[in-house]
Amino acid sequence: MSLLSTELTARCRSKCEICGAGGKLFPFIVAPKTGHHVDDQVAICNTCHDQIENTNRIDITHWRCINECMWSEVPAVQVVSYRMLQVLSDQEWAQDLLGMIYLDDETLEWAENSEGGESLHMDSNGSILKTGDTVVLIKDLDVKGANIIAKRGTPVRRITLVRDNPEQIEGRVNDQQIVILTKYVKKSV
Repeated sequence: MSLLSTELTARCRSKCEICGAGGKLFPFIVAPKTGHHVDDQVAICNTCHDQIENTNRIDITHWRCINECMWSEVPAVQVVSYRMLQVLSDQEWAQDLLGMIYLDDETLEWAENSEGGESLHMDSNGSILKTGDTVVLIKDLDVKGANIIAKRGTPVRRITLVRDNPEQIEGRVNDQQIVILTKYVKKSV
């Protein structure tokens, strides 16, 4: 990771724009933006970065900081706040904050899209899925048209996201390319 630009350092005042921690900070490009402009980035600490990228390791207590950062005037910070509230939506306090957060139309559209303009795909635990991830089936699935049953616990490697449907992914099971509902998978570590 590279160092913060002068402009990003001035904006964040040398503190993580999510949790307020000092120390070493990194520029985090908020997808699907390119990061060519400082407005596409958030200055972020290693703890926040690790948990955004690996939602299965989330420390729920740490993310109570969203109560503060969701009111930031910086759209990129608002987007990260909104997305993390979605990941934490099984928590009552996160649901309350989702009901209060305000995003203008353009920022909301950004928040609801991930890499390459694709919709945000989440597994059964709320972990964000990306193209190339490995997932594990959490239920036996009867694969229509292929005459196979994909067994619970089967790993599906190098998944692809179904662009127009955030509830579906594609992957190979028993040498068959199939469409799988995200509610029947969990992301592998």
